[in-house]
Formats: sequence, structure tokens, C-alpha cells
Amino acid sequence: MSVVTSVEASAEQPGNRSASVAELIGRTRSLVAPALEAVVHRLSPELRGAIRHHLDGGGKYLRAALVLLSAAAVGADEEVGVPGAVAIELVHNFSLIHDDIVDGDLERRHRPTLWAAYGTGHAIIAGDGLAVLAMQVLLDEPTAERVRAAKVLADATQAMIAGQAQDMASERRTSLSVAECLEMEAGKTGALLSCAASLGAVLAGAPQPSIDALAVFGLNLGIAFQAVDDVLGIWGQSALTGKPVGNDLRQHKKTLPVAIATSSPTAAGQQLNSLLASELSDWDVEVAVRLLEESGARDETMAIGESYLRGALDALSRAQLLAGPAAELAALAHYVTARDR
Repeated sequence: MSVVTSVEASAEQPGNRSASVAELIGRTRSLVAPALEAVVHRLSPELRGAIRHHLDGGGKYLRAALVLLSAAAVGADEEVGVPGAVAIELVHNFSLIHDDIVDGDLERRHRPTLWAAYGTGHAIIAGDGLAVLAMQVLLDEPTAERVRAAKVLADATQAMIAGQAQDMASERRTSLSVAECLEMEAGKTGALLSCAASLGAVLAGAPQPSIDALAVFGLNLGIAFQAVDDVLGIWGQSALTGKPVGNDLRQHKKTLPVAIATSSPTAAGQQLNSLLASELSDWDVEVAVRLLEESGARDETMAIGESYLRGALDALSRAQLLAGPAAELAALAHYVTARDR
């Protein structure tokens, strides 16, 4: 996916974008990782080993980077956003730990998931601990900005949980419309990215129009991100994604390509509808992938992702933000919607 907007006019050339984002992620990691390690140490000793097992698998630090950049974009130092960046990473990782239990995934980031290594009960409690710790991090110093940030994060977490509940409920349905799927993905992925993209600005005490524009940017980016994720879940390579490919189809998840195909009048879409009415063997999964391709669902999913990426960049263009951080936000948006893992 690639989009050119007025925001991008001030960004680096596309050939340098990956290097620029790598530097950004490295900068984010250097600021956030030590603070994250320090707060994890506050948890019960019985949980620390399991949580470190999960965190040692690595991570993109995408959400943390969005928090720091949103602070910088409204004129504050990136360090102002560090508590929010730590909190957002704690919530994100709590959601990953619980998602792995729900989905029955044995691997994440090329290593055993927390529940597979330590047991389901331990993983549930570890995830709970991270979720509560996120709020504690923000409220350690209950300034007006931090209290507001905690509310924004709590609301986003609730929206994320609602989206995940919709996702689980969709497994019991024969089909899901594209509109229903996008609503679900706005909750389970968009809400937390919207929060991340505006949380630094909240902590910086920025004007509401700037906060709102950054939130819209993050919401659109989240849906574009999830569209790419849905494609990778079907057509990605396990060696790169670190997760088994085809699991979403086996679990009858109504991802965006599936919603597009089963809602289409094509013969492939109708065949896919019939196929998904029962349990899928490995051979059935291969057939389902072929039918998805024939229905045009892959291309349409990428087109929808492209559309939401444009919406994200348009929101940046309309906002009153500093040019440098806004350009880095644009570069980050391009980077994460062109990924292969």
C-alpha cells in the first residue's frame, strides 16, 4: 500500500522510509523498554517469569511509538508520553496473552505462547496483572492530564474487549457483512491504535482539536493495519509471521477477506459459504484459500486497507501538528500497512 498526501510531502523519500522507521522504533525502545521492565518488576514475583517469557519474544513497539510521536506532534518532548507508552504496551500485551488462550495458539513470535508454556490459569492472571498495572502507571501521579489519559485508555480497552467479543461471537454465525466486520475491527484493533495516537497529546495537555485529529488518524490506521493482518493470516508465511497460517479459517473467524467473499455474488463466494458451514481439514483450508483468491477478496481487502490508510493520512493533513513528528507518523503508517509479518 502506498499513498501520497500533503503530509507526506514533508516526509522523507520512500526509499529511506524503512531506515527512518527503524530509527524511530529504536528510539522508542530505548525510552520505553527500561520503563516497562521497571513497572513489570512491581508485579507479584510469581508472575514475573511468565510475563518476561512473553515480553522477551520481542514486539514492534508500534503503539508506544505512536504515543511518543503524538506528544511530539503537539510540541511536547517525547518523554512526556513515556507513561502512556508504557501503559499502552501493557494493555496491548495483556490482550495478546488472552487472545492466544481464546484462539488456542501455541506460538507467538516463534516461541511458545504464555499459556502454552505456563498453563491457562497462569496466563489469565498474568494478563489481568498487566491490564491493572497499565492504569496504575498512569495514576501514580494523578495530575489532570494523567487522569484524563487513564480514562481514554480505559475506554479504548473496553472498546477493544467489545470488538474481541464480537469476533468470538462471529465464529458461531454463518456469515458477517463487510460493514459488521469493519465495525468489529474498529473495536478490536482500531480503538487501541486510536488511543495510542492521541494519548501523548492528552498527556501533553494539547487542544482538543489536535487530540481528536490524532484519534481519527489512529482509528483509520488501526482498520488499515487489521486489513493487512487479515491478509497475512490467510496468505502470509508462518516463518515470517511467527504464527500458524490458516488458523483463522479453521476457527471460522469472519475476517475481512471472508466477509467480502461470502457477501459476494461470485460462484467462488457461494462455494466458500458452503465450505465454511462445517469443520475444515487441511485440504479444505487450501480450497478455502483458493476460493478467497478467486472471489477477489484479497485484492478488495487490500483496497479497503488502502482507503483507510488514506483516511489516516488525511486526518494528519487537517491537524495543526508540528511537521517533523507528523511526517514520522505518516512514515510509520506506511510502514505498518506494508509489512509482511
